[in-house]
Amino acid sequence: MMAKKKIDPENIYYDEEQETLFKFPCEFPIKAMGKSGEELEIAVLEIINRHVDDLAENAVKFNQSSTGKFTSITITFTAQSKDHLDKIYIELTACEHLLYCI
Repeated sequence: MMAKKKIDPENIYYDEEQETLFKFPCEFPIKAMGKSGEELEIAVLEIINRHVDDLAENAVKFNQSSTGKFTSITITFTAQSKDHLDKIYIELTACEHLLYCI
């Protein structure tokens, strides 16, 4: 089985001026998935809270797989810019507790 390669947020290049189809600010959902457990939930919420100041009370939704082995966490927030989204995605994808982030 091939190991999943993690992104090092300190050594990534992206073009801040690259075009986007989004008009900011906008409501944006991010879904993070990993093995069920407190570590996943804590890690995802800590990352999001570092980047989003005004997270609404109903912004976070949890959904377990039918076997309970995996959990998806969907967070809907107001994205301020492409750079804002990029920073969140970079940090989430570098997290050891996540398997996927969409």
